[in-house]
Amino acid sequence: MAKKKSARKPNAAFMKPVQPSATLAEVVGSKPIPRTEVTKKLWAYIKKNKLQDAKNKRMINADATLKPVFGGKAKVNMFEMTKLVGKHLK
Repeated sequence: MAKKKSARKPNAAFMKPVQPSATLAEVVGSKPIPRTEVTKKLWAYIKKNKLQDAKNKRMINADATLKPVFGGKAKVNMFEMTKLVGKHLK
């Protein structure tokens, strides 16, 4: 008989509201929101503006609004994106 797994508790650190920088606020809004929401809003923005690279879906092409968030890079991969976005959260 398999033991029932206990429900995973959401990580409190991820749920803690963080303050986006002025640069990032242009994409996700200026209110403090949890990191999970920052990522969701970022992806919504990327999809809405078709910024995902057509050939390599892991690459995100920065538009004028995202470029400063990505440290001036025109193209970043999704893992680099989370690292760069982290610098804009307090």
